[in-house]
Amino acid sequence: MAMQTTTDNASGEPMLDINTTPLIDVMLVLLIMLIITIPIQTHAVKLDLPVNQQNQPPPPINPVKNILSINRQDQVLWNGTPVTMQQLRAYLDTTQQMNPIPELHMQPDATARYEIVDEVLAVTKQAHVQKMGFVGNEYYMSIF
Repeated sequence: MAMQTTTDNASGEPMLDINTTPLIDVMLVLLIMLIITIPIQTHAVKLDLPVNQQNQPPPPINPVKNILSINRQDQVLWNGTPVTMQQLRAYLDTTQQMNPIPELHMQPDATARYEIVDEVLAVTKQAHVQKMGFVGNEYYMSIF
């Protein structure tokens, strides 16, 4: 086996240039290792969110919809907060003056006394409630 030398000229001198292919391969491997080890940069925006305090009452009137429910103990609840008939009338009057008028979803319990439900309906009629609907009627279908 004879070894041939590569020449770059006609005089027969060996080529003295460095072979850069292995150098480029090593550089690419090092570049890939560097890219893999760099931590992923995440863009984060720091926001100070309001803290919901437990003793702070919820807003009494929701501008979109309000839930008026009557539970088993015959309590009238406005968005989950017990109210009297006078407070209920004041809330209903306030909602009817808003623009747009929020919906009133009435949800009486099946075991609530009809007298209480009738009083609540009378108050809503006196307040001239325009957008009112009964919620949870599917529950009453399964009773009968």
